[in-house]
Parts: sequence; C-alpha cells; structure tokens
Amino acid sequence: MALIEAHDLVKDFPVRHRAPGMLSAIGSLVRPIRDWKRAVDHVTFAIGRGEAVGYVGPNGAGKSTTIKLLTGLLWPTAGETRVMGLSSSQRRTAIARHIGVVFGQRTQLWWDLPVGDSFELLRDIYTVARADYSARREQLAELLGIGPLFQVPVRQLSLGQRMRVELAAALLHGPSILYLDEPTIGLDVVAKERMRTALAHLNRDQQVTILLASHDLDDIDRLCSRVLVIDCGRLVFDGALDEIRDAYGQERTVVVDLEEGELDAGQFPGTTLVRKEGARHWFRFSRNERTAAEVIGSIASRHRIIDLTVEEPDIEYVISRIYRESQP
Repeated sequence: MALIEAHDLVKDFPVRHRAPGMLSAIGSLVRPIRDWKRAVDHVTFAIGRGEAVGYVGPNGAGKSTTIKLLTGLLWPTAGETRVMGLSSSQRRTAIARHIGVVFGQRTQLWWDLPVGDSFELLRDIYTVARADYSARREQLAELLGIGPLFQVPVRQLSLGQRMRVELAAALLHGPSILYLDEPTIGLDVVAKERMRTALAHLNRDQQVTILLASHDLDDIDRLCSRVLVIDCGRLVFDGALDEIRDAYGQERTVVVDLEEGELDAGQFPGTTLVRKEGARHWFRFSRNERTAAEVIGSIASRHRIIDLTVEEPDIEYVISRIYRESQP
C-alpha cells in the first residue's frame, strides 16, 4: 500500500490586483480585482514505504504547495491527498504523529530557548514517552553531531548547526515519513555533507520514507532513486533517476589529452568539439548514434592520446532538458 498519495490534486490561490476604475464616493481611483492562480495542476503520484523521492522544479513550480497539501497545512481546491490511508485535510492531527517536516529557513524551535528546552517542549506537544524520547534524542545527537548544542540558545546557532537541530526536532517523535523542503539551502559543503549522510542513514537503516524538494540537485543525486519533476504546477516526469538519464541524458562527452595538441574536429563524424584548452579537447556525442569506444577509437587512430575521461551528463543538465521540453 502506498504511504503517501496525491490524486488529481489541484490548488488555486486568489491573486488581488488593482485596475483603473471609476471615482468612488471616498475618492479612490482604483478598485481591487481578484483573479486565481493555479499553483498545483492535477498532480497524481504515490510513494511507497521506505522510498526516498526527489521533488524537483523551478521557483514557483508548486513544490512547497504540494508538501503543505500533504501535511494538511493547506486544503486542496480539488482532488485529494492521503497519508497512511488517511485524508490529509480531514485527519491532520492523526497524521501529524507520523510525519516530520523541515521547511528550509523556517524554524520550529523557540528562538531564545536553549536547544534542549525546545526539544522538551516538542516532546510534550507530541506526548512522547520519556524513555523513548531520551533514547531517540541521544541517537540523533550522535548521528547529527548536535550533543554540544543542547545548552546553546537557538539564536546563537550557525545556519549549519540550526539545520541539523531542525532535522533532529522533526524526528524526535519517531515519524515514519519525512518531508524536506530545501533542507540544505545556504549551507556550506561540510554542513551539506553532514545532512546528506544523516538522511541517507535514516532512509536506508530506519526505512524512513522521504520526500525531498530541493534546488540542489546534488541532494537529489545522493539521496533519491526516484524523481518527480514539476513545472508550472504540472507533473511532467515521474520515474527512476536512471530512467531520466536514459531518456534525457543521451549526450556523453569524451575528454582527451593529445600529444600533438591540435586536431581537425571534422575528422570525427557524429561528434561535436564543444571545448578546447591547449592539448585537452571535449567531444560531445549521442549514445544513440555512437559508443564511447567508437569515438575514442576514431581519435586514437589519428592522434596519440595521453589521457582520457568519459563524462556522463550530470543531473542538473538532464533536469534542465525536461524543463525545456515541457514548455508548450
């Protein structure tokens, strides 16, 4: 049975603007006009227990709105969301005990309280048994390296420290589902790696189901085997990460260092010389037309190769292709 479900999900928001109008009794020259903007447009998907799914899209595509609909923070205009078989909008309190949420720069901690005190308040809110809470807090402290931060007021934490604490706070009650909306935004390389390692452990070893919305495609590549791509509120792709690469990542690149340095790009049909720096050359080709071995063989038959590398298309390039092709 699917743990998370969205069925033909629609969410519209009212948008007010002003248009010229007749002079009113109080002298106003404009009157408000209300239009509707569709943020989520008939989205359907299902996520099984233990999956780690990336949710990708440009700003304003509908990622955060979808997560808020799944958590019950927003009601759908049409369609339905269900979590563990329960309606998100009608059974919000029951569902809250099974989900954890991290919304990027938004905190669920008390700004002036020490981290440990915020955790105690969350324990009371979720009515977690003292023994379960203590054991889970210690596990999270070790996993995320936040033990020394328990006595530090939240306002004194660095961004990297606060995001690790936010993740721990979302997990204190032992949820089986974790929603993440830009959890590594603004973090440095070290902090991102700590977060990714912790999330991979939670998904792999504790079978926590993860829905990760992120602009950082390295997050998606590291943590997720499946990707949902949304653009202008519409779901334009739902499939395995490898399937995306196979469908949209046909272009590969052979990078060669040549002893002679210069070469005639026209000697190698089916390839495009896309870059050159001294003796190093980058040749792009389609895997549907030629193999890497054929390209390398053609170059080696005419020039002495000192070094070579075959580069696969990165996930950012692949996703950008999906965006472009989804445009009407």
